[in-house]
Amino acid sequence: MGAMTEAAIDNRDTRERILDAAEAVFMACGYDGASLRQITGEAEVNLAAGHYHFGSKEALFQAVLNRRLHVLNQERLRVLDEMEAKAGGAPLKPSQILDAFFGTLLRMAIAHGDRGQTFLRLIGRTLTEPAEFIRTVLSKEFADVLERYKAALFRALPEVPKEEIVWRFHFMLGATSYAIAGTDTLRLVTDWQTGAIDDDLERLLPRLMSFLLGGLRAPLPAAASPNPQPRGNGRTRRKKP
Repeated sequence: MGAMTEAAIDNRDTRERILDAAEAVFMACGYDGASLRQITGEAEVNLAAGHYHFGSKEALFQAVLNRRLHVLNQERLRVLDEMEAKAGGAPLKPSQILDAFFGTLLRMAIAHGDRGQTFLRLIGRTLTEPAEFIRTVLSKEFADVLERYKAALFRALPEVPKEEIVWRFHFMLGATSYAIAGTDTLRLVTDWQTGAIDDDLERLLPRLMSFLLGGLRAPLPAAASPNPQPRGNGRTRRKKP
């Protein structure tokens, strides 16, 4: 019995080591650029162990995502449930909803230190360059939580067309994914300097939230406004009697 228990612990440790290594390699190289051999080498286990525990690179990547995304999205739902219970049926503030969805992601990354930051960058990279099978994985993980948050935003912003809210949430996801992916494009094209994301998550959070909330609250474009303004300078000329 003791030997079986030892073997089970050994297997669990090996599996976790592979997952940790895969998280870092996928973050650095992307899904297409990583290999199972490279990952098992980083984990200091043989290639056979990778095949034994996960079967394929695709299954391993799915396990890496599921391991943390499930916890993250459960926390998002818990926070939303708690806020809605406190609101007693009244709509939530848009700022509360954005903080519960996007803020929870960054706070969990901060709480988990280096591993949390690695996964944060992996999520950013995955959302900006997903393979087809990854879309399926993300769809399963996000379906329920996105529906709940979409409904909360619809209630919080009844004067904004629903289609416009969906567009703005799409833009917010894109901005967040880009911000957390760790790619500093500004340095590629200009000499503008920003702090390294890895060293600045706590300062990134209020900056990002301010930006997202500003976008959500921006005036409606003419095409989406219930009462679109006439073309030109926006003023209607009074006809002479």
